[in-house]
Amino acid sequence: MAVTTDTSPATTHVATVPLVADPAPLGLAAFALTTFLLSAKNAHWTHGTDAWLGYALAYGGLCQLLAGMWEFRNRNVFGATAFSTYGGFWIGLGLYVVLVAPTAKNTTQIDNDLGWILLAFAIFNTYMLLWSTQVNAAVFGVFLTLEVTEILLFIGNFSSSTQTIKVGGYVGVLTAAVAWYTSAAGVVNGMHERPVLPVGSRMNLFGGGTAHAVRPGSPLPRT
Repeated sequence: MAVTTDTSPATTHVATVPLVADPAPLGLAAFALTTFLLSAKNAHWTHGTDAWLGYALAYGGLCQLLAGMWEFRNRNVFGATAFSTYGGFWIGLGLYVVLVAPTAKNTTQIDNDLGWILLAFAIFNTYMLLWSTQVNAAVFGVFLTLEVTEILLFIGNFSSSTQTIKVGGYVGVLTAAVAWYTSAAGVVNGMHERPVLPVGSRMNLFGGGTAHAVRPGSPLPRT
């Protein structure tokens, strides 16, 4: 927060102005849209098209990465880590599809590569899922549905099971819907003095401690 003080003889005025707008709704929206497009493909709704690819680089990737950088400015360790990591995930996945996958000897090699990528991010997502319990129910829902999606997808890719990947696509669409809701809540709640869309409260799974402050309307805490 920036504090400005007018010390003129006539009056003394103290005003507080937020340095940066809340980037969490942008990060969640970028994650949601790109997840939806790829999940629609995995669910066999898009007839195999790669409509998700450009948005993986530009929106889910770049915009989400920027949201993560702005969260660093807001002293939000959780949001910065989550958005920056998944921004990097989408950029990395897009680059893999464009640069590495075409050099693969066969589809089995691609499935194996994707299986390892998704397993690695599922490991990251597991501890972020635990820490999301300290944020609110909506954010926990995003990480919970994403966890299930990643598990189904890495199992499906390792086993080359089209049906398992298809189910992962369905859960991925649900993940996108939960993320969109959480983003929408962050936008509209930030426009009003009182919450319009509920996001729930944090879960006290780790005993005592001090809860982090939450910016008005924000779905994420500030450390």
